[in-house]
Amino acid sequence: MRVGLLGTGPWALKAHAPALAAHPGVELAGVWGRRPEAAEQLAREFGGRAYGDPDALIDDVDAVAIALPPSLQAPLAAKAARAGRHLLLDKPLAQTVEAAREVVTAVESTGVRSVVFFTLRFDAGASGWLERQAAAGQWFTGRADWYGAVFGGDTSPYADSPWRREKGGLWDVGPHALSVLLPVLGDATEVHAARGPGDLVHLTLRHDSGASSTSVLTLTSPPAGAGVAIEFRGAPGIATFPDGVSGPATDAMARAIDALTAAEPHPCDARFGLRVTEILAAAEEALGS
Repeated sequence: MRVGLLGTGPWALKAHAPALAAHPGVELAGVWGRRPEAAEQLAREFGGRAYGDPDALIDDVDAVAIALPPSLQAPLAAKAARAGRHLLLDKPLAQTVEAAREVVTAVESTGVRSVVFFTLRFDAGASGWLERQAAAGQWFTGRADWYGAVFGGDTSPYADSPWRREKGGLWDVGPHALSVLLPVLGDATEVHAARGPGDLVHLTLRHDSGASSTSVLTLTSPPAGAGVAIEFRGAPGIATFPDGVSGPATDAMARAIDALTAAEPHPCDARFGLRVTEILAAAEEALGS
């Protein structure tokens, strides 16, 4: 499968490009980015050639991997799907429900495969732990807290991201929280949200299993307070996400590429990406923004 990479930022450099270049089932055929010099550099380092136009790259490949802000990802993904190209996407799928729905419509009309890279769902250790909790069932409540320090320190490569500054933790790390809560507790039937300091959002969900969940989501945590906490409580007892279970992002991305090239659809497809977008939009509406 010939794959074109759209995007040249830190996440493309850290995860997409090295995983695509190393995967035996795909060929990194080309790179396009808004900064031509960055596309040239990625192509030199990881293979393929730099393209000056995303449409030309889409025309030349079997699939696209997108590492762009959600407002740019969605229209390019829909265009690629309409052209019959498989999609390896990042989270969130889109910045609006309408844009996410357009991607799903294009995927369903052409029958292309789609995978949205929710990191923990493709990490071998993390996904195995989540599958065990989903199989156990009978959970009373859960929590998934993401305390990011993207804007709380001076070392994050994502600190210059305009869309993260605009949308905050709800839209950047909220998808991670939803990606672990929904498969264990079920779809959300109620969505509530309240603001905390900075960009911090307290998200509260009721699930169709009857369980409830909470999430603390922020990108402005002080570095000393940063981290992730996932926990489920119920009839099986207390299940806490274990330290050290997750591996490198490139390994998780390799599993996402496996899913893209597999015959069977993966649960983290564009439809799931749409559902996550719907919940984020409902939370944003609850916040009055």
